[in-house]
Amino acid sequence: MSVDLSVENGVAEIVLNRPAKMNALNDAMLAELNGALERAASHGVRAMMIRGEGPAFCAGRDLADAHPGDEDAEAIIETTLNPLIKRIVAFPAPTFAAVHGACLGGGLGLALACDVVYIADDAKIGSPFARIGAVLDSGGHSFFVSRLGTHRALELIYTGRLLSGIEAAQIGLVNRSMPKDSLVAETRKTAAQVAQGPTAAFMQSKHLVRRIDEEAMGLFAVLKCEAQAQGAAGRTADFKEGITAFQQKRAPKFVGK
Repeated sequence: MSVDLSVENGVAEIVLNRPAKMNALNDAMLAELNGALERAASHGVRAMMIRGEGPAFCAGRDLADAHPGDEDAEAIIETTLNPLIKRIVAFPAPTFAAVHGACLGGGLGLALACDVVYIADDAKIGSPFARIGAVLDSGGHSFFVSRLGTHRALELIYTGRLLSGIEAAQIGLVNRSMPKDSLVAETRKTAAQVAQGPTAAFMQSKHLVRRIDEEAMGLFAVLKCEAQAQGAAGRTADFKEGITAFQQKRAPKFVGK
């Protein structure tokens, strides 16, 4: 197995475990990763994190399997990487990536598809496609433009320059950088804290944020959607518990429903 899944206290941890290949994605690993995501969702987890084993988070597609000139690149992307990115983006719980070492190509898309990305200070993240005559894929254009603007997006695409974890955090591509030794523990801690929160309400926000990004919604439309989301949250057990706990001056005990 090149992908491991564990579930504890409502948190799923998915580990890319092909360290000898820097967790590069081949067909078998992609199938395992999709299966792990499906199983994690079926467990009803309240948070999910992805990390890599060994020297890298993920070096992208395993090019040892590539057949330049003889393969249908569009079909490969549409049937393998794109469904994976969509599944991570739409995962029914808050998601976290713990990124260390190389995070390139498909690995970049995999990480940035998560809601929150923590990265090691000395990680290397970016788009190396300029070196192989290929186009950035796995959602990279969308992630770069929305987080960095068109000018920075195109600079990184044109030059293939890799960012350190520190620089990636400074320019807003990821949430935060930290020493590698504390990365996994800090990501686990945050995921565990979020999993104990009102995750049903969090999912309303997750869906709304995605709509704002995809539909370029203006303020008035957002106000209406927020009211609808609040109405849905107001019908949950977590809302009742949260208000009751506030009135009783105690810590709430959320269940994610």
